[in-house]
Amino acid sequence: MLLDNIETFVIRTPPPHLGGMYFYFVKITTDDGVVGWGETALLSALNAFPKAYDIMVKGVFEHQIKGRSVWDREVIAKSLYLHLCTARTDYIGAGILSAIDIALWDIAGKYCNRPVYDLLGGKTNEKVRSYTYMYSKMDREGKPTEGGLLTDTNKVWFSPERAAQTALELAEDGFTAFKFDPLRMPGISGSPSTPWALELDELRRADKTLESIRKAIGDRMAICIGTHGQTTPSAAKVFTKVLEKYDVMWFEEPIPCENKEEMGRVADFTHVPIASGERLTGVHDFYDLFKHGAVDIAQPDMGACGGLTEGKKIAALAQSCYVVMAPHVWGGPIISLAAIQLDVAIPNFLIQETMYKGGGFFNELLDQPIIWKDGYLYPSDRPGLGHNLVESQLKKHHI
Repeated sequence: MLLDNIETFVIRTPPPHLGGMYFYFVKITTDDGVVGWGETALLSALNAFPKAYDIMVKGVFEHQIKGRSVWDREVIAKSLYLHLCTARTDYIGAGILSAIDIALWDIAGKYCNRPVYDLLGGKTNEKVRSYTYMYSKMDREGKPTEGGLLTDTNKVWFSPERAAQTALELAEDGFTAFKFDPLRMPGISGSPSTPWALELDELRRADKTLESIRKAIGDRMAICIGTHGQTTPSAAKVFTKVLEKYDVMWFEEPIPCENKEEMGRVADFTHVPIASGERLTGVHDFYDLFKHGAVDIAQPDMGACGGLTEGKKIAALAQSCYVVMAPHVWGGPIISLAAIQLDVAIPNFLIQETMYKGGGFFNELLDQPIIWKDGYLYPSDRPGLGHNLVESQLKKHHI
């Protein structure tokens, strides 16, 4: 099978924009008509010019990939790493590589009539434990709010009473873990540039919020602290003293992810497990993270790290360092499906991020819904990624 054509679909998501303002999909077709779907994770990197994605992807395909064999996944990945990323991964370049790689795995699974997880080594895990951000009820139900992305959820995170009530609702839904950011978010008007020191009132509010949540849910759920690299190393160390009181599952991106050595010093200081990886690309970034003892939990995003080809390598490297995997997801359904395929196949899987239950707008775009039940995701036994995007639905939201 030779790679014959690529199409892109840049989707404007409906409020409350779970997974971001845009989803970036690719559709690759072989010369004998087999279709594979891929997706790029970009966070907000192309929000100002999303249409540029189509130009970049099609240019890469025409110059580097068209006419090559679908079985040459490793060769294609190395070629794109050299020519697209100039042998040093960047977030956008690695994201395009990731989408193409995921689509090639989808094609391979369909051709072999096997799920991708079988091609990755078979099932190690029958089901996938999931966690969600602590979205407000309004945002979980997809009700539009004024002010943009997850406005009501941001208010919940800064209210001890609302946070406790929302956590209890998630427990009653069946979740066994959730995540939230109790500190000021980067990019919010009035926030200084990251990283910043923490004022006492912010520490006190975070402490009160965690105390309120733990009283409400007891030990029914794990609490993950999902910060976004806001704090300096010294501030992060101070904050861990608050977190240690509440037996949190992890402290995510305690400092900006660029400096792995400093993150290692934070990890050495505390008993709270450290998690990071959503903004890292390629096995070399993760090697640096592990070398400095900076994390206990690795969070590569299949739509950014280099796809399933690189994700499998990252998982193997993590395993050798006794680091567990909790893949990041902030994007559309194809990234989630790729992560589930990897989760099922690896022995050092811990937990998988979802946007609430992985349904909602996702299921409008898919030919079959993602199955979530009692806190777990269940992989499809259909070939490839197990699901296909519905083009008529994509065209309704295509910019």
